[in-house]
Amino acid sequence: MKNIKILISSMLFVCCALSISSWKSDVKDDMKAQIVATLRKQTLAEAAWALQQKPVTVTAETCPRSAGGKHDFYSEGDYWWPDEKNPHGPYIQKDGMTNPDNFVAHRHAMIRFSQIIGALASAYKITGNVKYIKAAQIHLRAWFTDPETLMNPNLQYAQAIKGVATGRGIGIIDTIQLMEVVQGLEAMEGSAALDKQTLTGVKEWFSKYITWLTTHPYGKDEMNAKNNHGTCWCMQTACFAKFTGNTEVMKFCSDRFKNVLLPGQIEANGSFPQELRRTKPYGYSIFNLDAMTTLCQILSTKEDNLWEFKTPDGRNIRKGIEFLQPFLADKSKWPYQHDVMHWESWPVAQPALAFGAVAYHDQSFLDTWKKLDHNPKDEEIIRNLPVRHVLIWM
Repeated sequence: MKNIKILISSMLFVCCALSISSWKSDVKDDMKAQIVATLRKQTLAEAAWALQQKPVTVTAETCPRSAGGKHDFYSEGDYWWPDEKNPHGPYIQKDGMTNPDNFVAHRHAMIRFSQIIGALASAYKITGNVKYIKAAQIHLRAWFTDPETLMNPNLQYAQAIKGVATGRGIGIIDTIQLMEVVQGLEAMEGSAALDKQTLTGVKEWFSKYITWLTTHPYGKDEMNAKNNHGTCWCMQTACFAKFTGNTEVMKFCSDRFKNVLLPGQIEANGSFPQELRRTKPYGYSIFNLDAMTTLCQILSTKEDNLWEFKTPDGRNIRKGIEFLQPFLADKSKWPYQHDVMHWESWPVAQPALAFGAVAYHDQSFLDTWKKLDHNPKDEEIIRNLPVRHVLIWM
């Protein structure tokens, strides 16, 4: 009799577990369907635009202030300005205040590239039409494999400062825009329409870039940054490592999230003190939360689920979402100082809400996401929103 009771209890436990698992699967499927329904019209319209675009890479424009060559990505420190007391001398910093005279052509070209691939890959996921893959390949070859137009796989000359530095590790944040290129490729990778030689060439490019990110002093400096820069190094490195099958680097990034990023940046209430002390605390807090949740989305598996990871004192990424959600739903409740620039443009449809909704089966996160702007126009917001096509991340 005792054995029968144990058997019945075991069967009930298994049935309950299966029922819960089935329920969770149904909830996730429903949320993904809501995301598709919200984005479908906009995605197909953006993909129609993308089909008409010609490739524009870093070779289209050059800057005489760059110490690099035609194939080298170049950008300039956003918050650095000419010194009024010494107009021909080194630039000086004005934190949070973007210099409108900076060279931004390469950054704009990379953002445009990201938008094109993200839109085409999203439309392919919705429709299954291979015309989107064929169009994407033209841009992929131009950026990564065509010797006339490709970009060199490093950021040696990013975020330069006139009279101070020809490039800096801090500039590595510019290539977060390449994540949706990689994620878009992963969404299209299973199709026979994707040219395997092109795919191989792109993976070789990113393998070289990962080596640079993990070995060059600029990469090491950025990895060790204590704020959103360190998060973004880890996020993009993990994304590129997953694409190239580099499990060693993926494991390193997962461990870094658990042992460095989460305990070092998030408070018990879910806030990010390193971002709150900046001149744009609202935008930087949102940006860092998006980056951390995207890292969770990239690396989480059943065996190593970063969404469920907690520090010994109970801090986790869910608290970060819960801290910011009320201020994303109603910005007027923000209790800290307002951002010195672009305050009026935040928030938009932050990916942290969509990712968190699916990860935690939380409809309130998704409802907030659905009500926000899915097509921002402010260039600063777009630059700080590397995940703009959540369909290809699901």
